[in-house]
Amino acid sequence: MADPVWVLVMFDFPVLTKAQRREANAYRNMLYDSGFSQVQFSIYVKYLINATGLRALVPRLKGQVPLEGEVRVLRLTDEQWAGMFRYYGAREVAPEERPSQMLLITDAEIAARGLEIPLGRKRGKRK
Repeated sequence: MADPVWVLVMFDFPVLTKAQRREANAYRNMLYDSGFSQVQFSIYVKYLINATGLRALVPRLKGQVPLEGEVRVLRLTDEQWAGMFRYYGAREVAPEERPSQMLLITDAEIAARGLEIPLGRKRGKRK
């Protein structure tokens, strides 16, 4: 089995027209639906317990890039992720830790249990 990895997706899309904003939102929603969490504006991360999962993930990420959009996909080991420098204001903050287990649950189940939507997810309807 391949080692676990953090998959970092960074993108820049034009958002001048309504159609461009719709495409950018569709890509963002695809990332959320694929299990990514927002780290910063236009930067999303997902933890894969097995790096071979990239084989199925990368074509989906590539296939939905808008014509005038730019996407970068970076693969990081646990050690590389843990070695990052992260600041909130002038204060250093520890990077997110590796998830201890995977839990598959829908937004409806989260709401029914009175839980919070995971980091980066937003409530609302999806088309």
